[in-house]
Amino acid sequence: MDLDLATVDHLLSTTRSVRKRLDLSRDVGPEVIEDCLRLAVQAPTGGNSQGWRWIVVTDPDRRAALADLYRRNAEPYFAASEAARGVDDTGSRILDSARYLAAHLQEVPVHVVPCCYGRGMSDANIAAAGLYGSIYPAVWSFQLALRSRGLGSVLTTLHLACEREAAELLGIPEGVVQVGLLPVAYYTGKDFKPASRRPAEEVTYWDAWKRPRE
Repeated sequence: MDLDLATVDHLLSTTRSVRKRLDLSRDVGPEVIEDCLRLAVQAPTGGNSQGWRWIVVTDPDRRAALADLYRRNAEPYFAASEAARGVDDTGSRILDSARYLAAHLQEVPVHVVPCCYGRGMSDANIAAAGLYGSIYPAVWSFQLALRSRGLGSVLTTLHLACEREAAELLGIPEGVVQVGLLPVAYYTGKDFKPASRRPAEEVTYWDAWKRPRE
């Protein structure tokens, strides 16, 4: 089957982290979440393990509790990031949108917590790469599927500093790792544009570190 490359390229180049443009007033039906998850679980996993699990949180009290855990770690992280990096115009906009999300997280109609079996694995890089490499492709596929249906999301990880408390809140058993929290809502406005990035040629090396293509 021939793909419409212009459409595919547009989807890939304009799927942004959405924080301030999430529509907090519009409900998200469970069917659209399930449709996107059906696409997400087509992603590859190490050894075809398919160890992913997804917790879709729509209960207002649980969303509020997750937002509280998130905020407990958000402001210290923002302050440390600001102090370490300094803030140019781009950084200021990102921090502003991040603080907006932290303040309004409980209002986002759906929180999705992707999980993966693997607790107790070695901290060695090969084990970590295998664990996260078996769930993050599915997370990205989920975000792309959301984008194609007019919904926005952002992969956040700040609540993981309180992962045990989140596990108790959501009934997550031992042996299961939470890898993030995705606020999900319809996005406002018409569309997104590609982000400003360094040219791929500047960050791509051939055969050895910092070796350009001849």
